[in-house]
Amino acid sequence: MKITKLKKLSNGKYKIELSNGDKITTYDEVILKYNLLYKKEIDMSLIKDLTQDNNYYDNYNKAIKFIGIRFRSTYEITKFLEKKDVSNEHISKIIKKLSKIGLLNDEKFAKAYISDRINLSTSGPNKIRKELLEHKIDPNLIEDNICKIDDDIVRQKLSKQMKKKIDSNHKYSNYMLKQKLFNYFLKLGYDTMMIEETFQSLQKKDNSIIEKEYNKIYNRLSKKYKDNELKMHIKSKLYQKGFDAGEISDLLSRL
Repeated sequence: MKITKLKKLSNGKYKIELSNGDKITTYDEVILKYNLLYKKEIDMSLIKDLTQDNNYYDNYNKAIKFIGIRFRSTYEITKFLEKKDVSNEHISKIIKKLSKIGLLNDEKFAKAYISDRINLSTSGPNKIRKELLEHKIDPNLIEDNICKIDDDIVRQKLSKQMKKKIDSNHKYSNYMLKQKLFNYFLKLGYDTMMIEETFQSLQKKDNSIIEKEYNKIYNRLSKKYKDNELKMHIKSKLYQKGFDAGEISDLLSRL
């Protein structure tokens, strides 16, 4: 067979027409590698090689587009290509080439990932560390970059989020609110001590919450109990809701 026509397409591709009527779409790199010129003789062995190389460049370009959306880790690219049923040989070759031209670099990925998560998400350092480990980033590389996060930025970020939570609290005692906030921000990856310090600096005494709970309990129990027995049951219910002895005593002394 001979190449009867060679036409350049968009995106660095070429369409080859053969004397038997077959058509092959291929890439610049393949044209150069096999010196595919007009009227060149081509056999089935070469067509097999062309098919293999075309398959490689198809997957290589898919990886390039995948990286084009955002920076990726080596692990992400590997999993992406595995889902495309790309051979291990081609995956290794693609990763090596992407690394060589600077499109794949786990150290740069870690730095960019940390910056994005600190500035654009609610996540704290511990959650970011866990996520990077899930990307199979080297633990030493993670620690080197996590340690560079400015504590003041993390503290301001935590304080801003926690203030919103506290200001929107219309139900829980300080004790119960603290427990809920601790669980919430621990899951988001913030340090225990920083959560404690931030809560202490932001917590406020809101008598309206305990008064609302008292009124609801009183209206329900006053139909069944009276005087000291009523007071005892109200105290018990307020304890169960997380209000401390001082809050309850202050309330009852004002009523």
